[in-house]
Amino acid sequence: MTSETSEIWYAAYGSNLDPRRLACYLQGGTPPGGSRATPGARDPRPPRAARAVSLPGDVYFAWNSSTWGGGVAFLDPVAAGTSPGCAYLLTHEQFSDVVAQEMHRPPGVDLDLGVLGGQRSWAFGDGRYETMHVLDAIDGVPVVTFTAPTTAPLDYLAPSGSYLTVMGVGLMGSHGWDAGEVASYLMGCRGIGGGWTVESISALLAGRR
Repeated sequence: MTSETSEIWYAAYGSNLDPRRLACYLQGGTPPGGSRATPGARDPRPPRAARAVSLPGDVYFAWNSSTWGGGVAFLDPVAAGTSPGCAYLLTHEQFSDVVAQEMHRPPGVDLDLGVLGGQRSWAFGDGRYETMHVLDAIDGVPVVTFTAPTTAPLDYLAPSGSYLTVMGVGLMGSHGWDAGEVASYLMGCRGIGGGWTVESISALLAGRR
């Protein structure tokens, strides 16, 4: 694998589980329930494919998002267990632009993915979404996600209803779960906070797909 890697499976586990939210990083716009518009990628085409995946480790909620008004999801890939995700087949350029916009930077600079050939994890910076992990491969194409450095965990913070709704809709669409199954999963994530219950999350998702 070289820095000219043309395709990558981007494994989402948070708000990008909902393809409508990912579309804002590719085509530009404001996600449902969010408050920050993004410019979109240089290549606005939709992913070439998408599939449900299981990611190593667990998901927790932390930081304080200006887009969602509460905690957002991070993956701890060295924790026990697995977490549901959705993998999207993107170009190298598209993936680079998604990462840039997650960090509130303008798109336009390709990440050096030459390290894909020899490392399972590496950091492009010390930001909350600048540590990359190669999780697997699908048909020879690497499955990669990004998260916070595990050496400097963020403070837990409960997510907002709008954030949980976007995550929940994404899980229902990618994994075929119903609202109760999604709520049970989310209530098991670290940082969810005492203000949420299975019943209140299920109510958020009632009738949504």
